Amino acid sequence: MKKHFNLPNIVCFLLVSFAFNSYLLVKRQPYLLFLIVPLFLFLNVLPGVWPCKAKKLRLKLLNHGTDTLFVFVLSLLPSLIYHAVLAFRLLPDAYLDLLFSALYCILFSALFFWNGILCVYLTSTQMGIKWRVIGAVCGMIPVLNLIVLTKIIRITSDEIAFETLRERIDADPALASICRTKYPIVLVHGVFFRDTRLFNYWGRVPATLKMHGATVYYGEHQSALTVKESARELTHRIQLIVERSGCEKVNIIAHSKGGLDCRYAISEFGLAPYVASLTTINTPHRGCLFAERLLDAIPERVKNKVASAYNATLKVLGDESPDFLAAVGDLTASACEALNRTLCCPEEIYTQSVGSVMEHPQKGQFPLNLSYRYVKNFDGENDGLVGESSFAWGEKYTLLRTSGSRGISHGDMIDLSRENIKDFDVRAFYTDLVDDLRQRGL
Repeated sequence: MKKHFNLPNIVCFLLVSFAFNSYLLVKRQPYLLFLIVPLFLFLNVLPGVWPCKAKKLRLKLLNHGTDTLFVFVLSLLPSLIYHAVLAFRLLPDAYLDLLFSALYCILFSALFFWNGILCVYLTSTQMGIKWRVIGAVCGMIPVLNLIVLTKIIRITSDEIAFETLRERIDADPALASICRTKYPIVLVHGVFFRDTRLFNYWGRVPATLKMHGATVYYGEHQSALTVKESARELTHRIQLIVERSGCEKVNIIAHSKGGLDCRYAISEFGLAPYVASLTTINTPHRGCLFAERLLDAIPERVKNKVASAYNATLKVLGDESPDFLAAVGDLTASACEALNRTLCCPEEIYTQSVGSVMEHPQKGQFPLNLSYRYVKNFDGENDGLVGESSFAWGEKYTLLRTSGSRGISHGDMIDLSRENIKDFDVRAFYTDLVDDLRQRGL
């Protein structure tokens, strides 16, 4: 909160406190209303007048909204004290003056508050649905609404600080080409997702990589096929990329099941000559024991019903022939064990794997915060879906942890929720990863 104690906010706080509680003054000298109204309008833009270090309009508006809410919270105390003193002086004879003064103050305060809250609700990415809903639900509950508002101010303040720092890093000329690899990057998604323009599976990562010089393509395969069929589609897609761009080879970064799909394509479908490197992100190379136990425990009738619903939905989203049960079945421990006995990767392809674990799942995003404990019963430490023991593969293995209390989930590794996580900057992680490929001459 200390970062908000700047000169414009202090001046705004003093003027707001005066304007909100000026009813009796205006009553005695009505012409002052021609001064109070313009002053109030000015105060509604003052928090955004002070130079904001952020460059994006979204962050500027977020900063304005956050400062406005901060000044609003500060102004509540002098308004309460003023009206308490006024009540002592005016009651019981002049109760109408007290009533109209309170209504006057509430009206101006409400307008000022809505100025700030709308800016924050419309521009913040870190509040998420959770805090927007909590804010709306608790808005009319005294005391609790102030506690929630204080939390919202903290969230948006941290977002401004984090994103402003990212802007400075991204604008550094020395970093403009650190992701300009010899071969382009192909990002390969996991199961039950597709590459679409409406929602990027990889969140803010592709834009960051491009900003630093990378050429980025996508796997664009269907979302729910067996490993074999996904591999077939990826082979055709990557060969097409190479032929049309003349790039000779590609660096593949594959998440979750996408890593198994790419391994199969390289080993069984002749993709190896087109691949310079394969990096798997939170891929279940040894499968998921919990998935196997779950499939065994659920009655066949229920499984078929769930599968039919999923397949129908996936068809609407663009899949030609989705097969929910086959896709999940290929992620079980026994299925991956069988794959590992047959799949191979040429030595000339640089291979590495990355994994992450959640520390305190209750602080993570739904639904992985709920699945974590179930997965832990079978697979031990995990990211909400895949056990840590399943991640390691290739020449190099990196396990990511945070020193904070949250950890890094399966979805966090692809910036799925666009959340800024303490001690883990997902955009910096991928920038460093691709920079390493560049330094290896790939």
